[in-house]
Amino acid sequence: MGGFLSSSIARKVAMALSALFLIIFLIIHLAVNLTSLFSEHLFNELSHFMGTNPMVQFAMQPILIFGVVFHFVMGFVLELKNRRSRTVKYAQYKGAAGASWMSRNMLLTGGVVLAFLVVHFVDFWIPEMAYKYVDFLPEDPTRYFEELQHKFASPVKVGFYVLSFVLLSLHLLHGFQSAFQSVGFHNKYTPVVKTIGKVYAIAIPLGFIIIALYHHFNH
Repeated sequence: MGGFLSSSIARKVAMALSALFLIIFLIIHLAVNLTSLFSEHLFNELSHFMGTNPMVQFAMQPILIFGVVFHFVMGFVLELKNRRSRTVKYAQYKGAAGASWMSRNMLLTGGVVLAFLVVHFVDFWIPEMAYKYVDFLPEDPTRYFEELQHKFASPVKVGFYVLSFVLLSLHLLHGFQSAFQSVGFHNKYTPVVKTIGKVYAIAIPLGFIIIALYHHFNH
């Protein structure tokens, strides 16, 4: 693995593949959480399935955690290598003149998104692991909806969530298209990919923002 990732192209492809994996995960995660807007029972059922299914818990979950860590570590590594490889100062770097704000600040938006993920893990994943594997509390398939509403009771926390998803949107506006280009998808369908990327980058974070605000004002 180390030899493979020593190549600049290999690192970009690995970064892109991890991004595509997380893009798919966000769709699934949002789909489950959206059910909490219209059906407490369905949300509890889906959450209970995801939280108790061995395949999800012991196969998909470790892969997801590895994918998140790998994506952000590789992102920081690539950005630092890119900055070091420039022979002139950023202010004189003509290549950045036509670049978008998102492409020039992927490290910033990625850092904030990473901070959000840490908070999200502390809020949801760690208490869930403690509930099942530390405290060994009896499983209650109806507890998930109430726990979700409780997590969004704090206006400060909801404000941070909203800000994080806005920056995630900016991150995705560049990252979605970049991921496809890095794996060689650059042809006549590129404009379609760009359009899909823009819709995705707006719709997915907006969905999560709606969920946070809904439960904050309706708990």
